[in-house]
Amino acid sequence: MLFQKLMGKGPASMVSPAAAKTLWAWGFNLNGTLGLGDAAYRSSPVQVGNLTTWSQIAGGLDHSLALKTDGTLWSWGANDTGRLGLGDTVKRSSPVQVGTLATWSQIAAGIGQSLAVKTDGTLWAWAYNVHGTLGLGDVAYRSSPVQVGTLATWSKISTGQRHSLALKTDGTLWAWGQSTKGQLGLQDIVQRSSPVQVGTLATWSQIAPGSGRALAIKTDRTLWSWGNNVYGRLGLGDVVKRSSPVQVGTLASWVTIAKGSTRIHTSALRL
Repeated sequence: MLFQKLMGKGPASMVSPAAAKTLWAWGFNLNGTLGLGDAAYRSSPVQVGNLTTWSQIAGGLDHSLALKTDGTLWSWGANDTGRLGLGDTVKRSSPVQVGTLATWSQIAAGIGQSLAVKTDGTLWAWAYNVHGTLGLGDVAYRSSPVQVGTLATWSKISTGQRHSLALKTDGTLWAWGQSTKGQLGLQDIVQRSSPVQVGTLATWSQIAPGSGRALAIKTDRTLWSWGNNVYGRLGLGDVVKRSSPVQVGTLASWVTIAKGSTRIHTSALRL
């Protein structure tokens, strides 16, 4: 588990995105996932290095990504699928910079894949790609970041177990990867190796894919879900899977969503 700690006074909401933050980690560490230079597990938070320039973090199944305030991208942990983006498959137990660019703005880490958006709005992907999870039109693994298409209109990204979701600046929702449970929301169970728009609406504001399922919030604050529904994880009052977005209840007061365990549950906050 990773956590950022704000440096300074006042509530977190008053701290700018570029404010100094230290990085802390604890838990499973077999492959150096915690970035502490070793493979020893930790049961309490331990600071990763002594820098105060971290701005964003993303934890995958057994690897981690992070951005610094200068826009550089860093990774560490397991690297069997090239998930660290370092051009090889050698695991790292401490943060290592990915390339030399300082133009990264958003990151997402999945079971073995990694995604990132640059400040110019372009989308990049690397690592695990068996089900077309990278959106590159094939199933070949990549050990370095590769641009997904040529568009520069991506605004938000998130990865599930073997599929990915993204929002464009126009509020449209896009999906690709595995779809055995209808988790792409495209009304079928056919996997896609390139981004495909989900429906025609341009009113999506948040996304959170999980294991064989997905959640999203619209700009009107309604909550929607689709995909695998074992244990009732879609929140629809039954255990029937859905292959396209279905509204959860009738409320329009949802503000935040998060996938829990990759397999079991989901959480959301409401006004």
